[in-house]
Amino acid sequence: MRNFSCLLAGLLLTAFSLSSMASEGNYTLVIHGGAGNISRENISEEREKEYFEKLNEALSAGETILSEGGNSLDAVEAAVRILEDSPLFNAGKGAVFNYAGNNELDASIMCGNTLNAGAVAGVTNIRNPISGARKVMENSPHVMLTGKGAEQFCYEQGLDVVDPSYFFDQRRWEQYRNYLRRSRQQGALYDNPSLGTVGAVALDTHGNLAAATSTGGMTGKRFGRIGDSPVIGAGTYARNGAGAVSATGHGEFFIKHVVAYDIIAQMLYLDRSIDEAAMLLIHEVLGEMEVNGGVIAVDKDGNISMPFNTTGMFRGYVKSTGETGVMIFE
Repeated sequence: MRNFSCLLAGLLLTAFSLSSMASEGNYTLVIHGGAGNISRENISEEREKEYFEKLNEALSAGETILSEGGNSLDAVEAAVRILEDSPLFNAGKGAVFNYAGNNELDASIMCGNTLNAGAVAGVTNIRNPISGARKVMENSPHVMLTGKGAEQFCYEQGLDVVDPSYFFDQRRWEQYRNYLRRSRQQGALYDNPSLGTVGAVALDTHGNLAAATSTGGMTGKRFGRIGDSPVIGAGTYARNGAGAVSATGHGEFFIKHVVAYDIIAQMLYLDRSIDEAAMLLIHEVLGEMEVNGGVIAVDKDGNISMPFNTTGMFRGYVKSTGETGVMIFE
């Protein structure tokens, strides 16, 4: 039944897929490591070099797959896994701590060809949550699994399960302790979103689009909070014939505004370019509400958009044309 559904979805999207034929043979990969009010003064030259090296490593992992004719799903998963394994970003190994002093991880992935999607949320022992999300998409009848159920499923799927102590990072621990101190001083929960979500979007040489997002959430999050990253349509969305989007920012607002899907909907129904749609969401809809964040996006022709309304966003891209770039600030 699952295979039949995938086939049916593919047939229903044939009209959109045909419009992607112009991109046959070309590929594009875009990644992000989160947006935030990042200060140049607070990043040493050595640390900045580390960020650039890791972003380039993630781009290289994804591009290797795309340049050999591989599919966009493999490319975004490979790129995100690199970022999850680095303590530099708020995902996987670098995840922030929740109010209880634990790491809870969320991730999602989506196939633009079939509209199939998978997500895990609130997991504590899956080394690479993005791979867990893909297993949910491909090997379960569900879209999202959470907590212990998601962990059990990932274990049964043979994914790399680690002791939760694997995710401990001293720098994140100090951020958490500072969060607690400031919360007590202010007599209430200190609003301190950790905008270090990672993500990737890709167009492969067959015209197929994919998107993936992974995060450790917000420092000090409570009560099993889940943000936009594992929510299809909010933090992640991909549709052949249109585009693919991965978001980073204050998740509650990205959920309310269905940001990732809204960008694609504007393209489909208002005939806006991917950059027009992404810029509108980030700078007008969210910006006017003083909601911090950004998105990365790629359309069916390989055009990209990387808007953010903060002082910086870790991001990079590579195209089959040889065009490439890695950036933090504007």
